[in-house]
Amino acid sequence: MSTATALTRPPRTGAPQRLTTVLRSEWTKLTTLRSQWITPLIGVALTIGVGYAVNAAYGKDDASLLDDPSVGIYFGLNFGQVAIACFGILLLGQEYGSGTIRTSLTAVPDRGRLYGAKLLLGAGVGLLLGLVSTAGALLAAGATVDVALDAPATARSIVAGVLYHPLLVVICFGVTAMLRNLTAAMGLLTPAVFLGTTWLAAIPGVREVGQFLPDRAGQYALRHQDAPGVHYGHWTGLLIMALWAGAAAYGGLRAMRRHDA
Repeated sequence: MSTATALTRPPRTGAPQRLTTVLRSEWTKLTTLRSQWITPLIGVALTIGVGYAVNAAYGKDDASLLDDPSVGIYFGLNFGQVAIACFGILLLGQEYGSGTIRTSLTAVPDRGRLYGAKLLLGAGVGLLLGLVSTAGALLAAGATVDVALDAPATARSIVAGVLYHPLLVVICFGVTAMLRNLTAAMGLLTPAVFLGTTWLAAIPGVREVGQFLPDRAGQYALRHQDAPGVHYGHWTGLLIMALWAGAAAYGGLRAMRRHDA
């Protein structure tokens, strides 16, 4: 081959991109699309704000808040987690809803790399949200009631509170990838996170199974006190949620690789 031919050959297209390059691209999308960065901030605000309001109003009188301080500390998480779930859904579901997933796959033909970049970004942002939400919830509760930070269960509860957020994001992200539909993911996951599993746990015949659902197991890891009828420990609850997250992430990857956009 002559030198002139080599110099005039067009550059290769479709060469595999580095994961860091795809991550930077996904970060640009996240910071550019208003709904994707406002949604998790709403979750943090609800977790801290509702927790502060409940502790200020009932923290010294409500027996459930006095018996187990984690109930008051993480009370706002019951509302904030809905926005965190929506964030996990929007990471991929927004592209399926608008059809821009085809553009993303054209830019990054390696579906596993694209999926992995989105997953890492979501988990990383989720971890940051967990740090801010848990710290804010502790400070908000401590401003109104006495919170014993040196209690044996407090350190474990803090770790669980931080990790709960990225695990929830990963679960919602993976399920959205399997459904490949924004509306279906929102319609299934947001009611389930807010009310569905709580109702299931309240039904006597279903309670035994409901306690193994991801959000119920993860929230049990937050508690300082043991609960009757729960068949696992607090750390095991966090592990159960992590297993759900791993299964959802794997299922989402399989779906993205096997199905057309």
